[in-house]
Amino acid sequence: MISERAYRPMSGWLPLLVCLALIFGGPAWLAWSIYTMNTGGPDVSFLDVLGPIMSLGLGILGFFGFMAIQPNQARVLLLFGDYRGSVLDTGFFWVNPFFSKRKISLRIRNFETGSISTPEKKNAAGEIVQTKSRSSGKPSKVNDRDGNPIEISAVVVWRVVNTAEALFEVDDFEHFVEVQSESALRNLASRHPYDSEDHEISLRGNTLEVCEQLRHDIQERLDKAGVEITEARISHLAYAPEIAAAMLQRQQAQAVVAARTKIVEGAVGMVEMALDHLAQGNIVELDSERRAAMVSNLLVVLCSDRHTQPVVNTGTIYH
Repeated sequence: MISERAYRPMSGWLPLLVCLALIFGGPAWLAWSIYTMNTGGPDVSFLDVLGPIMSLGLGILGFFGFMAIQPNQARVLLLFGDYRGSVLDTGFFWVNPFFSKRKISLRIRNFETGSISTPEKKNAAGEIVQTKSRSSGKPSKVNDRDGNPIEISAVVVWRVVNTAEALFEVDDFEHFVEVQSESALRNLASRHPYDSEDHEISLRGNTLEVCEQLRHDIQERLDKAGVEITEARISHLAYAPEIAAAMLQRQQAQAVVAARTKIVEGAVGMVEMALDHLAQGNIVELDSERRAAMVSNLLVVLCSDRHTQPVVNTGTIYH
């Protein structure tokens, strides 16, 4: 594995003056030699011709060593295929003109899984005929742990932290990040149920834990590519259309059962409280049959989903 090495280039302002002096000094030298020859001086020698040509050539060659690096950008330097280091500082620099300088961005980037990126296209003349673009993310269809088909997508935020690994360990680190993120998301969705009632981790009920697991899984796959995952969050989660209606009915039924359970628990507590108050205050004495009838009536009143119609007994409690 290739490790990143920092390269310290020299400032480009002094070499810029030298290159300008070589470029303009060579023709001036040749012009002066011709002028002195025409005014009766010595003839132009071989050195008077070769020197200006070499000066002009060295000045032009020196301009290939200049580079300006913006914030959050870097240059990876290669000399005939040999990695010499990475320039991580910002500013105007000059390096060996024979260095191959490959630009790489260190800025924070993000993308949504399921999106399709279209690379930049150029014609034979080198002109850009189609700019690089990315389509909107399309949710991935995958089965959860219980086998239910679901649609899921995530937004991944990442940045390059090792320029050498990003360029030399993988073929295309941007495409590598997209593919591995999609694979990690599908693997995560298949390990957890969409929803759960027994307090286990589910995709819908434990969003923070699931997102942290997703970030860890993606980071584990991208360590070799010199990429750091800053954040990974689920942006879309839903049942697949073919089972969405059935799952909605099941969720509604579960909600109704849970609500009825709470109502029954509360009704039983209220009936128990009413009987205890009647007994403590000696308001009325009820035999077991009348207590059962009273409990039944109270439960019907408290648990019914419609308003009950009261019936007033104008006789004794036994008639």
